[in-house]
Amino acid sequence: MSNMNDQDRRSGAPADLDDQPCNPTQSPHIRDVIAERITRRGMLKGLAAGTALASFFGTTLDSSPAEAAGSTLRFREIKHGLDGTHHVPRGYSAQIVVRWGDKLAADAPAFDVTKQTAAAQAKQFGYNNDFLAFMPLPRGSNASDRGLLFSNHEYTNGELMWPGIASNNDKRDKLTADQVAVEMNAHGLSVVELKRTDGRWNVVVNSRYNRRFITSTPFRIAGPCAGHPRMKTKADPAGLTALGTLNNCAGGTTPWGTCLSGEENINNFFTGDASKTPEAAAHKRMGVGGRPRNPWFKFDERFDVEKEPNEANRFGWIVEVDPYDPKSTPVKRTSLGRCRHEGAATFVGKGGLVALYTGDDQSFEYVYKFVTNKPFQPGNRAANRDLLDDGVLYVARFDADGSVKWLPLVFGQGPLTAANGFNSQADVLIETRRAADLVGATPMDRPEYIEANPRTGRVYIALTKNAERKQDRVDAANPRANNVFGQIVEMIPPGGRGSQSDHAATEFKWNFFVKGGDPRKPEHGAQYGGAVSSEGWLATPDNFAFDNQGRIWISTDGQDDAFGSADSIYAADTSGPGRGITRLFFNGPRGSEVCGPCFTPDNTTLFVAIQHPAEEKDSTLEKPSTRWPDFKPNVPPRPAVLAITKKDGGVVGS
Repeated sequence: MSNMNDQDRRSGAPADLDDQPCNPTQSPHIRDVIAERITRRGMLKGLAAGTALASFFGTTLDSSPAEAAGSTLRFREIKHGLDGTHHVPRGYSAQIVVRWGDKLAADAPAFDVTKQTAAAQAKQFGYNNDFLAFMPLPRGSNASDRGLLFSNHEYTNGELMWPGIASNNDKRDKLTADQVAVEMNAHGLSVVELKRTDGRWNVVVNSRYNRRFITSTPFRIAGPCAGHPRMKTKADPAGLTALGTLNNCAGGTTPWGTCLSGEENINNFFTGDASKTPEAAAHKRMGVGGRPRNPWFKFDERFDVEKEPNEANRFGWIVEVDPYDPKSTPVKRTSLGRCRHEGAATFVGKGGLVALYTGDDQSFEYVYKFVTNKPFQPGNRAANRDLLDDGVLYVARFDADGSVKWLPLVFGQGPLTAANGFNSQADVLIETRRAADLVGATPMDRPEYIEANPRTGRVYIALTKNAERKQDRVDAANPRANNVFGQIVEMIPPGGRGSQSDHAATEFKWNFFVKGGDPRKPEHGAQYGGAVSSEGWLATPDNFAFDNQGRIWISTDGQDDAFGSADSIYAADTSGPGRGITRLFFNGPRGSEVCGPCFTPDNTTLFVAIQHPAEEKDSTLEKPSTRWPDFKPNVPPRPAVLAITKKDGGVVGS
């Protein structure tokens, strides 16, 4: 989901920096695991798919192979394509709900791209909306006509915000202090009250819940790193309060009604020669220092590691926000580890313990799980408030026998000792990546979003792509060199289904749910649950949502590179005859990333975030490749949130 790095590629730079690894390790089990794990069931499905290829690719949309195979999804597939607008199936509509610059406070000015100010942006919806969560109102209800929309704002596209800016180099060199102040306030998080009236969603502009979290918002630092010397700065000598949150990508929600947000590519904001600082090794492992994409350091010295070496340590965390309490202070939960977080999915499993899953979104990075020491107490919000400060952080090793071993990242255990530079649990958490290196975790193909199916308890991981993986580094869970299509791995905890699943267990099973690519082309190495249509195959999976039937809705990030089509949303059953048979439901406008899918509790609305429309080579404010969603002269492309509904008011996908 981190198209901040993809922006360099789309503007003509040679490489996607998410595919430029910071991980120097060769995990010891990797060299021994070359053969791909294929179960007998998977082989039989593959054979069935192969025999069907000749017949299904010429079928009409009315008799798609997914329907013939017993899929429960009844929408008519759309076609792959790439143009300036979005597309939904016949019988569906898509409404623009909120866009960059829309006012959230009654005294905020209307959006005017020629009159942007930092003060205005602090009261307007932010830029590049990413993760979304719909939180029903009142709290604890299943209301589907009124709720709070929580949104991350990952980064800004200066070339589409300001005149005379053509690239990140231009942005870094030309932006003024006032322009930087606007961009800083366009980052962060938003909470927006929405209400559906007569079938249409509207922002409640004067809602007491509406709130922006920007780069000056105080965040409490909690957990083992709170007050640690490596978290202290000149502005915060106590090491207990960080200002702002950066590059927020995917996130999650908690059973006690709060929202979680992952700080991802925080390295893009810091400059300076990290080798001259006491944090040289830690900064190198996170890619911090050098020449950033943003010129914030020119106007705020905390973003220069030579002047403030510990400031970067205060980012790269999962933050927790209470959207129902407008006066609450957001929290950085350091027990969950520091990396480039993509997602923060929670699940209450057997015994009431809460597991939280997150990916580290860079090539050859890792999959993590945190398990609370205390159980979730339904109805006792106060008792649950700080559950995420007390527990054990694990990292995953995927073995060729189909098992997942969860390796604890605990100070004093195994190599995590003073002999290797760890003097406390805080050191382990600040340098989570290095700790994971040492215990022998499996380097993955860009682990992005992770989510657990609420009906089954199975956990799904989007491995978006990894063009840097060479043949000598393939392994069971990452079996393709030059992997431009990505895959989805399914993890199966022991125990029963749903809440009976033991998410605290230290050994799971794993298999492939989908391997992206075109099944008509053997060189792609694609794998689906059965015969997919010519429109149903996908590439670069990124985010997930599960509906009430346990079906998975998959958004993509990078299909324009993989095969020249817009980023999209696909859906598939996760069990039964239609398991793993993906169907194309939605296309975004050109240059955009489709992300953050989430449903209302009754599944009659699917909210979707459209990030950075028109982010393409040579596309600028003056001449954008699309003016989505307003399509008005002199109005730039604007990231926005869509509400997709059935015209008959029914359940999406039915």
